Amino acid sequence: MDPDDKYMYRCLQLARKGAGHVAPNPMVGAVLVYNERIIGEGYHQVYGQAHAEVNCINSVLPEDVPLIQESTLYVSLEPCAHFGKTPPCADLIIRKQIRKVVVGCRDPFKEVDGKGIEKMKAAGIEVISNVLEEACTDLNKRFFTFHLLSRPYVILKWAQSSNCKISGGGSGRVFISNAWTNTLVHKWRSEEAAIAIGTNTALLDNPFLTTRLWPGRNPVRIVLDKKLSIPRSQNIYSSDARTVVFNEVKEGDDQHIRYLLMKPGEPLAEQMLAGLYKLGIQSVIIEGGTRFLQTFIHENLWDEARVITNNEMLIDDGSDAPIFSKGDLIHSETYLSDSIKIYQNRY
Repeated sequence: MDPDDKYMYRCLQLARKGAGHVAPNPMVGAVLVYNERIIGEGYHQVYGQAHAEVNCINSVLPEDVPLIQESTLYVSLEPCAHFGKTPPCADLIIRKQIRKVVVGCRDPFKEVDGKGIEKMKAAGIEVISNVLEEACTDLNKRFFTFHLLSRPYVILKWAQSSNCKISGGGSGRVFISNAWTNTLVHKWRSEEAAIAIGTNTALLDNPFLTTRLWPGRNPVRIVLDKKLSIPRSQNIYSSDARTVVFNEVKEGDDQHIRYLLMKPGEPLAEQMLAGLYKLGIQSVIIEGGTRFLQTFIHENLWDEARVITNNEMLIDDGSDAPIFSKGDLIHSETYLSDSIKIYQNRY
């Protein structure tokens, strides 16, 4: 394996450790190498705290500190060049006189976007860019989608019976996925910024939309309720998490609830994603009924679909599952009765 690829893979391994803890910042890993020996490693651990490059350099043992300026720094995302919650990492690299930097991919954030690379080159540092670029970009697909497309990364998710029904014909809630898969779903929630449902799901299922079965932060709850018909006693309004309500009646804040106005007759999914973008929400899981999910499919505003199928369940009289035609299967796995297939949109 090419040495640059080898050390960039290690950066990616480190970066993933920050999943669920650094958003809205990207996950980043860094490795410092001297004569094919790693002398420092680090990753961005917590939002607002030290970046990967800082943690990497700080991890170098005292006896190896003199080697820093003769080493090569590998970092999965372009070092920042602006003052945010922390000082610019490009400045630190220049100050440490590191002779060579290998970058996985360029940072699309407008305050960086090539400026970090330019600053290091201007200081005489050799910079090699776009090593394992596709893998580095995919790691932060939420971050890239948010900054390049001006909307959150959209994940469609539903559970269906073996004959592709997502609900029963009666008024009661039908539990389709098994306990193992249900725990996985709560893990998924902890990894995303928000989760969204429609009015009928809020009324019929009365979900909390929290991560009760998995350690991790609760996503922001999003609900479409055009006429504000959901009672405040429903679980979607509990104090466990923030709730954003898209509606056609009012706008404003009420404790942990925010109301956002929508324009009647205009594309629903587009309006919701535009509103979430303004709130700085980088990813959202779309749940709910077929009509709500199908809206995002119809407007072609989705990036990933996660479909859970209970292969042992038949529902004779119920709602048909959503239909999409542009998805490429990228992953599949099975948990007892449930099979999970993940699709990527071809746009």
